[in-house]
Amino acid sequence: MKKLVPYIMFSGNCEEALNFYKNILGGEILNIGKYSETPDFATEENMNKIMHAEFSADGVYFMAADEMKPSDAVKGNRVNLSFDCDSAEEQEKVFNGFSDGAEITMPLQDTFWGAKYGMLTDKFGISWMFNYDKPQS
Repeated sequence: MKKLVPYIMFSGNCEEALNFYKNILGGEILNIGKYSETPDFATEENMNKIMHAEFSADGVYFMAADEMKPSDAVKGNRVNLSFDCDSAEEQEKVFNGFSDGAEITMPLQDTFWGAKYGMLTDKFGISWMFNYDKPQS
């Protein structure tokens, strides 16, 4: 396993929050991308919202995004834990293990960003993301 990364979800104010954290921690916002840049998820409602961003400061690293459906967001469920896997086999093993009693919100699948990716909420109510960056040929 490469690492486990916190993934914080916001209700449409992700960019504002990241700038707030940047001002306090002196870090930087990395790889910010909006839903309008994606072929599959852009809607009129979320065009200017953040689909994915990374934040880094001394000793701090996390990813963040705006919820696709902000009405589903509830205080307390804004953090997802994201596994960054070393191989597709490892990803499948971990995903399948976590799937027992889980609500699968996105089965493992190939993505437009060159990864295999899936999401689920485990039987304990914890939201997990599983990413495997495919080797570039």
